[in-house]
Amino acid sequence: MHFVDLSREVLAETLLAAGPDAPTLCEGWRTRHLAAHLYLRERSPRVGLGIVLKRLRGASDRAVARLAATHASPERYAELVGSFRSGPPALSPLRIPAVDETANLAEYFVHTEDVRRAVDRWAPRALDAAYASALWDEVLKRAALLYRGVDLGVVLVNSSGPRHVAKRAPVSVAIVGEPGELLLHAYGRTAQALVTYEGQPDAVALLASADIGE
Repeated sequence: MHFVDLSREVLAETLLAAGPDAPTLCEGWRTRHLAAHLYLRERSPRVGLGIVLKRLRGASDRAVARLAATHASPERYAELVGSFRSGPPALSPLRIPAVDETANLAEYFVHTEDVRRAVDRWAPRALDAAYASALWDEVLKRAALLYRGVDLGVVLVNSSGPRHVAKRAPVSVAIVGEPGELLLHAYGRTAQALVTYEGQPDAVALLASADIGE
């Protein structure tokens, strides 16, 4: 199944419900900055490249800040979220379902939780089994890159049973959780991800201080 369209809807609804000045888990960003990022990454090649290339990140961040500043009112913010909700431009490669899935399935899940879990009281969503399976596939595809900065082995354990070796080393830690929680951990949302750890205490402590995510 193609889950990105529904994920876009959920993310847009979450942003609208939070309003333009709500906190997020993205350092330095309020919800209006996150909405600006989501809008620009589909419409501005410079912003898209800035996500990947560090030398262009400053220009990308400035573009996000400018757009967020001009959409700080509730009305303008709702327009910005509505533009994101409408999807990418007609000629964008993101109109191709396979490209859209690769670029946005993990992105939209993580950013939805960036808004939901930035407040004091939140609860995890109950995910459809097929959606959870798709998120597990995303974990498998991305784990080696996302845990590249960890100086020990990492084994991801799906609560339903499957295991995946993300990185091999003489000493390893197993991270156990539901697929969505494992994805959040891999993207650096370690404090908010509902996971448990299996391993030597010093290895678990090393994982807690490691550079995880993009």
